[in-house]
Amino acid sequence: MTMNEQELGIDVPDRGRVSALLVKPRGMVALWVFAHGAGAGMRHANLQAIAEALCALDVGTLRFQFPYMEAGRSRTDRPDVAVATIAAAVDEGRRRARGKPLFLGGHSFGGRMASLAASQLDLPIRGLVYCSFPLHQPGKPSASRADHVGDIRKPMLFLSGERDTMADRKLLGGVVKKLGRSAHLHWLETADHGYRILKRTRKNPESVFDEIARTAHAFIEDVIA
Repeated sequence: MTMNEQELGIDVPDRGRVSALLVKPRGMVALWVFAHGAGAGMRHANLQAIAEALCALDVGTLRFQFPYMEAGRSRTDRPDVAVATIAAAVDEGRRRARGKPLFLGGHSFGGRMASLAASQLDLPIRGLVYCSFPLHQPGKPSASRADHVGDIRKPMLFLSGERDTMADRKLLGGVVKKLGRSAHLHWLETADHGYRILKRTRKNPESVFDEIARTAHAFIEDVIA
């Protein structure tokens, strides 16, 4: 599909200006501030596909670069820098949403940093949506990366691939269960961490990006109802 993207700049205190992309459907019901993963920026094809699928369901997105990605570096920013960048992006999103509900989240590293920001700051968001939350390194199952998530007092949705080697199903299920009724977990059928699917065994006829958008949209509609 064709969607209109507006290129923006977001000022991050002490870090300069980072690029951003805003998509606002005509009948927008909510705006999602959407952070990229560690290895690729806001223009990655997967993030583009998610933004397009959400736009078709009237959910807007504000994607942005972390300072390290804006500068062309490979090493991710320190958590405090990432949190400051997310706070600035949320502030920009609040202005651009013009009263529409605001949500926060991201893919992998971006989602984890979004959760860290939400645990530390009083952000004007209604909830969080995490795509491929990186609970642990591949082959090293642990739930310690999610220790801070229990401090978040907002509804949360985890969208995780059934074959994601960075999110052991039992461990992630335990994390979400411990969070109680405000947290939800949806397993993306046959998907891995980067949303690659097994076409021969996947029973769901929709694309994995449509599955993400449909589930996120239902969550958002439920939160704002």
